[in-house]
Amino acid sequence: MIPHYKVTAIKYATVNRRRKDNFQNPVLGNPDDWMALDFFIWLIVGQNIVVLVDTGFSPASALARQRSYLCTPTESLRLLGYEPEDIQDLVITHLHYDHAGNLDEFKDSTIWVQEREVQFATGKCMCAPLLNHFFSTEDISQLIKRLYQSKVQIINGEHCLHEGIELHCIGGHTDGLQVVRVNTEKGWIVLASDAAHYYENFTLRNPFPAVFNMTDMLVGFDRLLELADGEANIIPGHDPMVCERFPLINVNGVQAYRIA
Repeated sequence: MIPHYKVTAIKYATVNRRRKDNFQNPVLGNPDDWMALDFFIWLIVGQNIVVLVDTGFSPASALARQRSYLCTPTESLRLLGYEPEDIQDLVITHLHYDHAGNLDEFKDSTIWVQEREVQFATGKCMCAPLLNHFFSTEDISQLIKRLYQSKVQIINGEHCLHEGIELHCIGGHTDGLQVVRVNTEKGWIVLASDAAHYYENFTLRNPFPAVFNMTDMLVGFDRLLELADGEANIIPGHDPMVCERFPLINVNGVQAYRIA
């Protein structure tokens, strides 16, 4: 029997944007309405298994990009009872600054990342400011340091991390973005990360405007539906609706939501 895991979304920061700035194509409603972009990391816990999906952005990136924390990712984990050394596996969905910071805080963890993403973030595409401004050179240098310490596992396509936890390469938003499929009491859920920033991105097939490959992005929406046991089990990467659809865990100082 495939084991079930508990999954928690941890909101660590937020920023307000205009609604029109969150979609590639014209939007429903007033395009100038405010629409928050929330920042999450995700904790997966099973019997003797603790996996963290993404590590948020660093204090340096927060200052550089004028983002403010609600609570730092590592402090949020501590408030939930997990020290950095408790995290066995770090799944980095992609290497943008808001998903791959703070790697130096998790010195004992094994990092899992797609080969396409590493090649993308260190290849000729990064000569283009239009693409490279989403990345932090400090984050990428930390990844390379960990690689030379044999603490990075570079994978290609689909990979079974643990029984009941799967990694699937989607691309689209970045060349090697991966999503995480997790078996839970609610069935298979998919942590979509930036394969879908908002629920509306995939329900309306209207992508977030930061797209490396539009074909991969659109095909990825269909792939999310194939991987999840129902549309309700797809968890977007930045949607404040996550905080309304799932129950708040009652721990002072942290905004954590029980996905399953």
